[in-house]
Formats: sequence, structure tokens, C-alpha cells
Amino acid sequence: MWSEGTIGVPASVAGKPTAVHYWVKHYKNPSKFGINNGRISKVMLKIDEEIVCNYDRGWDVRPTNKAAEIALEILLHEIDGRDKE
Repeated sequence: MWSEGTIGVPASVAGKPTAVHYWVKHYKNPSKFGINNGRISKVMLKIDEEIVCNYDRGWDVRPTNKAAEIALEILLHEIDGRDKE
């Protein structure tokens, strides 16, 4: 299943209010292709049209800033029910 949306990261965390747009492919059950063998097999995060994180069954671009790290943690918690390693 694909999900798309936007996560607002507050200025107190990212230095300025930041909108992180995401696309996530996730499954009902964990997979060996998922982040930390979890349910998310693909994720792309963009800030102002710039890719700041990309995982496609492996890391292409690890989170490049604090806002991307926070957005990824939120997605892992919401979809996978756990945090990143």
C-alpha cells in the first residue's frame, strides 16, 4: 500500500517550521526488504522539492537534516510501531 502526505516539523526542532512531504510503500507484515526488517519497504522525503531521504529496499539517501530525521521517526512509529535504529 502507498501512502502520501506532509509532516510539519516545528521550528523548535528543525530551526524553522518545515514541511516534509512523504511517499511511503508499506506492507501488512514485516519484510526483509523493510527498514529494520519492518513494514516500510520504500520511503521518499522531500523538503522544498529536494530529496532529503530515500529508502528503496536499501538506503539511497539517509536523512540529510534534523527535519528529515524527525519525519522518518514519525513514519516508523506510526506505520511500523517502532523507532529507527
